[in-house]
Amino acid sequence: MKVHTTGMTASRRRSLALGAVSVTAALVLTACGGGDSAESADSTDLSTAGATTLTMWVDAERSPALTDVTAQFKEDTGIEIKLVTKDFEKVSDDFITQVPSGKGPDLIVGPHDWLGKFVLNGVISPIELGDKAADFQESAVAAMTYEGSTYGVPYSIENIGLLRNADLVPEPAATMDEVIANGKDAVATKGAEFPFLVGMDPKQGDPYHLYPFQTSMGVPVFGTDETGGYDASKLELGNENGAAFAAKVKEWGEAGAGILNSNITADIAKEKFNAGASPYFLTGPWNVPLAEEAGINVVVDPLPTAGDQPAQPFVGVNGFFISSKSANSLAATEFALNYLTTEAVQDAMFEGGGRPPALNASFDKAAADPTVAAFGEIGANGVPMPAIPEMGAVWADWGGTELALIKGQGDPAESWATMVSNVEAKIAK
Repeated sequence: MKVHTTGMTASRRRSLALGAVSVTAALVLTACGGGDSAESADSTDLSTAGATTLTMWVDAERSPALTDVTAQFKEDTGIEIKLVTKDFEKVSDDFITQVPSGKGPDLIVGPHDWLGKFVLNGVISPIELGDKAADFQESAVAAMTYEGSTYGVPYSIENIGLLRNADLVPEPAATMDEVIANGKDAVATKGAEFPFLVGMDPKQGDPYHLYPFQTSMGVPVFGTDETGGYDASKLELGNENGAAFAAKVKEWGEAGAGILNSNITADIAKEKFNAGASPYFLTGPWNVPLAEEAGINVVVDPLPTAGDQPAQPFVGVNGFFISSKSANSLAATEFALNYLTTEAVQDAMFEGGGRPPALNASFDKAAADPTVAAFGEIGANGVPMPAIPEMGAVWADWGGTELALIKGQGDPAESWATMVSNVEAKIAK
């Protein structure tokens, strides 16, 4: 497994659809433009369309994978694309600030959940994938689609799964009840210390990682509109199943089964799993390499259910976006649409960052690795992280409420109802 360990932090992943997102509707809207919207470099002198030097903001991990394609683009068109390394945690805010002033880059690399605030601030341009949409995984194109328009070229997909130490538990489990029973048996008979591990933020819990259990109990965050996109007016957190999920969180917490522990941070969970102290670790592909290096017999299992519906994790999609103020939008579009969509680039991004490719042909090659294949299968049943701006009003109350329940505090139904009311009030502002 070639996943690097320098991926997103837990807080970043949380600040990355629920119900059944209609990726088909999103794809229909994406594909209605027909063929490619940009003319090829062979038939257009792109250097006459604006600046002959473009800039792309990229983080240090991804920059090396783009060196060859930028060199090829310069050879083909005479236009240089400078790769400028930026701090990933600050780059989206800097982009929003600088693009309107004309000081921002022509392109930027980032996750799809930036889409809402980018579109709201008018700093990125739509890109018509046309027939190329069919070359990508459906969930990746759906994630890059906002209010009926596609705004990015996807290159990777990531989501969580359940890591299992096969030396402690030899077979996969279908439900959380089975996971808990297996974990407790491993503690009682095989020297394990923890029946189950998942990292918690000591201040905000971790609704990102617990979300598959929530969806399996029929509690998505938002409902969807007629296009299949998220609808902030449909806050499904407050549906009739929410209280039952809240009760389950408390049941699993420190005053109950003890499988959720507010004192187990992401780093502690990783350390303990790699030391063989637990048969299970709920996490993403970014934590697989170190576990393998530590000698753990790691298997990636499908996500277990807590209810009678599928356990759907959030899916995060990374991609390339074009500034609405690009100094040469024709060249930027040509580069994004006809260079960044190639197998060579998508393969290179996988080799450089280890996240499963969004391009079908590249994913099929990467999936020769069983770990990539396993996470890909889980992700195919997942739902895109909501990119609507209103998602920013959800995280704090959602995570804080779950954390209190894990600590054994409050009545589940009352706590969940208060959380929903607080979120609704924030969205209404």
